[in-house]
Amino acid sequence: MNSRIFAQASALVWIAAACAAVAQPYPAKAVRMIIPAGPGGGVDTIARVVGQALGAAFGQPVVMDNRPGAGTMLASELTARAPPDGYTLLMATNSHAINVGLHKSLRYDPVNDFTQITLVASVPYLVVVHPSLPARSVKELIALARQHPGKLHAASAGTGSGTHLAFELFRSMATLDIVHVPYKSGTPAMVDLIGGHVQMMISNIINSSPHVRAKRLNALAITSSKRSATYPQLPTVAEAGVPGYQADVWYGVMAPARVPADIATRLNREIVGALRTDAVREKLLTQDAEVLGSTPEAFMAVLKNDIRKWGKVTASLDLRAE
Repeated sequence: MNSRIFAQASALVWIAAACAAVAQPYPAKAVRMIIPAGPGGGVDTIARVVGQALGAAFGQPVVMDNRPGAGTMLASELTARAPPDGYTLLMATNSHAINVGLHKSLRYDPVNDFTQITLVASVPYLVVVHPSLPARSVKELIALARQHPGKLHAASAGTGSGTHLAFELFRSMATLDIVHVPYKSGTPAMVDLIGGHVQMMISNIINSSPHVRAKRLNALAITSSKRSATYPQLPTVAEAGVPGYQADVWYGVMAPARVPADIATRLNREIVGALRTDAVREKLLTQDAEVLGSTPEAFMAVLKNDIRKWGKVTASLDLRAE
């Protein structure tokens, strides 16, 4: 009899504890933010700025989990398979959209296996050329390329990379014959551009700005839809001679699909609120980033638009892999 009463009492204690755990307000423990790249670099820096601000708002640590590999697909897959409880987040980049056109099949649905929380920031590219090239504007670059078809060489961080696709979009919209030279990453590409072994590159502003400021490279235009506060004198590519051109790297927070609506709303509110503070804005601006903050619906629209946009570019180049 006593053993039965003890067992029943133990069960009641366990149930009460379980109910109390369920009833704990979110977040009741550390939140993990998966980063699709190694430490350092643009996405890691931006993720840490957001994570620090979110941790302060939550009163819980936001732990950075760097998961480079497979062109950001590893991080996306880990997020898609995580429990939809709000304790796993992904700092996604536009590679999340680009990968749809690069691979015949993904191990996750890039839209429906995720809850879009908010866009965080965007970072444009610069059209940069070696100083020896007799082109001081996009129009002059276009004229030079048309005058010497197949003679100019453009570096990229690798076939299928953002820098490659931004270049291919430029080349196709301007109808130019410029030879693409892929490198293993942006660093050796930049080294060869500075050395004059290639003549141009459409490079992430974070990587190219130091060399532009040191006059090792000339910047002709910026690839965003509007001029940058960092380079207000630089026209956009669309202004400079290729109407409708726009390309940049966006960063946004996602969670697994089916995260409870109240948790997704809380995440959006806290992150967007942090992005509006001077402290966070200043940190992101030092990365030459345009601070965004958006509704989940606006993020979804950008994601779907980029899947269509870059899918057309990759299809035209026949880059799709298994």
